[in-house]
Amino acid sequence: MSIRRRRGARIRPYTFTGGRTRSRHPLMVQTLVSTADTNAAVPENLLPESRNIFELCREARSVAEIAAELKIPMGVTQVLLSDLADQGLVYIHPTITGHSPSENQVLERALRGLERLFQ
Repeated sequence: MSIRRRRGARIRPYTFTGGRTRSRHPLMVQTLVSTADTNAAVPENLLPESRNIFELCREARSVAEIAAELKIPMGVTQVLLSDLADQGLVYIHPTITGHSPSENQVLERALRGLERLFQ
């Protein structure tokens, strides 16, 4: 008779998104996202992960930073951010693609976010 060890309950990332793997908005790792209203209360009907994202977005952050901070896979983060944008809770800033001086700042923030993912 062997005793089976019960593994700790783990929730698969895709359960946060209802199995969806693609966001409805074009979200790249360097895309900045912030709350639409910085003084708004966190809606109580949000999942805990979406609540955490909402709180982080009170200050503009890149998608990579959000994923790294919450230790959520990038694809899941993108889907949850897309859902929040559809509800009008977060604002997706236009992604810098030209040769602007501020592009380096965005890329540096994205790099810091990616470095946190792999620490």
